[in-house]
Amino acid sequence: MDIPVDFATLRVIWWALVGILLIGFALTDGFDMGVGALLPFVAKTDQERRMVINTVGATWEGNQVWFILGGGAIFAAWPFVYAISFSGFYLAMFVVLAAMIMRPVGFKYRSKRPNPKWRAFWDWSLFVGGFVPVLVFGVAMGNVLQGAPFRLDSDLRAFYEGAFIGLFSPFALVCGLLSVSMLVLHGAAWLTIKAEEGPVTERARLFGEIAALASIVLFAAGGFWVAFGGLGFRIEGLADAAGPSNPLRGAAAVRAPGAWLDNYGRHGWMVIAPVLGFVGAALALYGLRFNKAWAAFSGSSASAVGIIATVGLSMFPFILPSSFDPRSSLTVWNASSSHMTLFIMLIVTLIFLPLVLIYTAWVYKVLWGRSTTGALVTNPDLY
Repeated sequence: MDIPVDFATLRVIWWALVGILLIGFALTDGFDMGVGALLPFVAKTDQERRMVINTVGATWEGNQVWFILGGGAIFAAWPFVYAISFSGFYLAMFVVLAAMIMRPVGFKYRSKRPNPKWRAFWDWSLFVGGFVPVLVFGVAMGNVLQGAPFRLDSDLRAFYEGAFIGLFSPFALVCGLLSVSMLVLHGAAWLTIKAEEGPVTERARLFGEIAALASIVLFAAGGFWVAFGGLGFRIEGLADAAGPSNPLRGAAAVRAPGAWLDNYGRHGWMVIAPVLGFVGAALALYGLRFNKAWAAFSGSSASAVGIIATVGLSMFPFILPSSFDPRSSLTVWNASSSHMTLFIMLIVTLIFLPLVLIYTAWVYKVLWGRSTTGALVTNPDLY
């Protein structure tokens, strides 16, 4: 069968699609997690906390589809990346899953008993389910930028040479805190448009302003570290964009401090991503400060898109570089599935992704409106 799209183009398309899925996860489930992380702080009474939970209660399960799609796309399109990252970062992934398990349990059981201690326990469980995964995702991204300590032998068997505690380096923690501030900002902006006006939205605006400032500072600090902290990898020679998926064949990768900025010199338009990260956070800060809810939410969304896109564009064509053995680094050109697999998956995606987007938009339209404390009296089945 003749495939109408060449192998190199399909690899770039799937690199972009995985990025889009991760951004979709940040924009949808991201504000759910941000709201969970804010729950104990923006809501003081039981009614306020129930009202905050109901701002995401109707949609959080559907939003997690983006997380599942992202993981599935990595598994199908970049099997080497999936195998090495999920095995090397096994304990970190276990922490994330354990924390995320607290979310559905917290949503379902929190209001089953009127006991204040019972409800407080599940409120803090929702906080853990929102805060911990976001922190670990950011830390993981910091480790990707630094390079993960793995190697491949001649049979392409992967060996991870790091330890769990080693994931939490200073730079990785900066990335983790940036991830937290980015999605706390997004959650605070969401509360300003979904929660009834009052003490909750006032507190959300206050915490959101702090998160917006933290996002700007941490994003700038991370960029400075990338530029001058000795981070970066580069491919020596000319990579075969349509070559076989074998990380040990073809052009080798080497450490190259500052190389994560090379793409911006070659393609000036890429600077749009970091600019969007800063401008979005500034717009969100403006919206929160002057009570313009949609400006705040648009800004927090734009900031998340810009920050995530900055990482992907800076690293291209690298997906998972190796700090232990740079020659084992995984790139867009050497770690993908076969030509036929990528093409079949692209056809499936072109059919079903629009359906997911249409259905999601319809759900939000049907369920739109502010969550209020009064609704808790008229509808006792709410969370």
